Amino acid sequence: MARKSYFLLAVLSILIGSGVSDWNILNHRKKNNVVSGSGLKTYCESWRINVEVNNIREFEFVPQECIGYIGKYMSSSQYKEDCERAIEECQVYLSSCCNSLKCVDGKDAWIFDVDDTLLSTLPYFKTRGFGGKKLNITSLEGWMEKSKAPALDPTLRLFNEIKGRGYKIFLISTRRESLRDATVDNLIKVGYHGWSGLILRDLNDENKRVQHYKAEARKKLVNEGYNIWGIIGDQWSSFDGNPTAKITFKLPNSLYYVS
Repeated sequence: MARKSYFLLAVLSILIGSGVSDWNILNHRKKNNVVSGSGLKTYCESWRINVEVNNIREFEFVPQECIGYIGKYMSSSQYKEDCERAIEECQVYLSSCCNSLKCVDGKDAWIFDVDDTLLSTLPYFKTRGFGGKKLNITSLEGWMEKSKAPALDPTLRLFNEIKGRGYKIFLISTRRESLRDATVDNLIKVGYHGWSGLILRDLNDENKRVQHYKAEARKKLVNEGYNIWGIIGDQWSSFDGNPTAKITFKLPNSLYYVS
């Protein structure tokens, strides 16, 4: 099955403060080579872009010299506009591939990721240095248990449009099964209703790589007769592996990498 992907990468002009480290982001610079001024802005924008196109992978934290830049981007109107444009492209695709309920037969499905796709973890990361420290899963899950994550408004609109067109919606998340009640409560509180399934990791999934876990979840849906039209997520691991979808849409996220 052919897959198309839309990746929306905007060039920013955000000014960065003076906190500069000599740590080498891409390991191509000498230990004492410090980037500063406009060079630092270009350097950090290059790092962010290469994260989005999946050239930089498996990073554990945002480079120290780029924390201010990434924080400003993720808190900016540019980030919101990038999300809006990704969702608009998905809406264009929806309008072109199916203009009536007659082309949806009850087994046509779309898949959404949860964190930083439906719900935003940005409030958490704002208090944790915008990804500048290695992710503390225990701390993050403690925050998730409070069910206070806000919705990403563009994705909420898309969710309702897809549901309104008659598609089944499945949520596949790396959250643990122990967070089911908190996750459902959070989703409902911010306006999400009517999904057909919420798939979370159980004990058997703990040691699986995320792309394998999500691919297996999709395979179960296909075996149940579902035709997966599209996937919306903020991590490349949401799309990797087979079976895949007819099309995928990636939202920007430079705070962390899930593999």
